[in-house]
Amino acid sequence: MIDINKAIASLNWQKEPRGLYEPIEYALASGGKRLRPTLALTAAELIVNGGLINGDAIEQTLPAALALEVFHNFTLLHDDVMDHADVRRGKETVHVKWNENTAILSGDQMLIEAYKLLSDVPVDKLPKVLKWFNEMATGICEGQQLDVDFEHMSQPSIDDYMHMIELKTSVLLANAMRIGGYIAGANESQQEALYQYGLHIGLAFQIQDDILDVYGDPKTFGKAVGGDICCNKKTILLLTALETADPESKAELLQWLMAKDCNEEKIAAVTEIYNRLGVRASCETVMEEHTSLALAQLDRLPQNDATERLRELAEKLATRKS
Repeated sequence: MIDINKAIASLNWQKEPRGLYEPIEYALASGGKRLRPTLALTAAELIVNGGLINGDAIEQTLPAALALEVFHNFTLLHDDVMDHADVRRGKETVHVKWNENTAILSGDQMLIEAYKLLSDVPVDKLPKVLKWFNEMATGICEGQQLDVDFEHMSQPSIDDYMHMIELKTSVLLANAMRIGGYIAGANESQQEALYQYGLHIGLAFQIQDDILDVYGDPKTFGKAVGGDICCNKKTILLLTALETADPESKAELLQWLMAKDCNEEKIAAVTEIYNRLGVRASCETVMEEHTSLALAQLDRLPQNDATERLRELAEKLATRKS
C-alpha cells in the first residue's frame, strides 16, 4: 500500500509567493485521517489484487487520491471561514493564523492544484473521473448552501438533514471509492457497490461528528465541544430533539435557541435536554444503521485483504473519538 502521508509530504509547496503557498503546506501538514485518499487507494487494491497487487494500477490511482485530499482540505479552509472556526485538528485554522483573505485565496489555489493533480490520471480514464469529480464538487457546494439555508429555517426535517450531509460529506467519500475502483478496472456493478459503501460510511461519519461535537473529549476530538450548540447548528441531535421532545422540553430548548450569547451555561443546558430525551442513543442507532448498510456492500465485492480493511474501517469510524 502506498504511504499516503509520504506522498502528500512530497508535494512541492516551496513556491512564490509564500503568502499563497505556505498556508496550503500548513493545512496539508496538519494531519487528519487521510480518509479520502486511503479509500481511493484501498478500492483500487481491492479490485486488482486477488492476492497479487498490480502495482501499476495502484500507482495510477495515486494522482486522483491526492487530488481528493487536496480538494477536501480546500473545502475545510473555506468552511472554517464561513463557520468562524478557530481550531482545526488541534491547531489554529488558516484564517486565524493568517487572515480570511489568505484562507480564501489559498483555498482557491488548492482547488486549482487538485485539478492539476487529476490531469495525471490515465488518459483513457480521465473523462469519466473528471465527470464524477465535477459532480462531487457541485454536490459539496450544494450541500454547503443547504447547511447555510438551514440556519434560517426553524426546523428542517431529519430527511432534509440527511440529504444535506449526503451532499456535503458523503459524496466525497463515495466518489473516492468509485474513482479508485474505476481506475483499477472495476466493472459497473463493483463501481456501484464501492460508491454505496462510501456513501453510507460518509453518512455514519457525519452523524458521529455531530455526536462528538457535543459528547467528545476536546483533547482527542481536536476542537472545542459545544460549537454546534453555540451557533444553533441544525445537526441530527438538535432536529431529533425538536421532533421527539415533549411540549415542556421543546419550549425549554427553543428558549435556549433564542439566546444570543453562547456560554458554558447554554451548552450544559442543551446537553442536559439531549440527555433527558435520549437523543444520543437515537442518533447512534441511525449511525449504526448506515454502518451496516456500508458493510453489506462489501459482500458484493472481491474478498481479500483490502475488503477486510474496509470492513474494519467502517466499524472503527462508528466508534471513533476524533
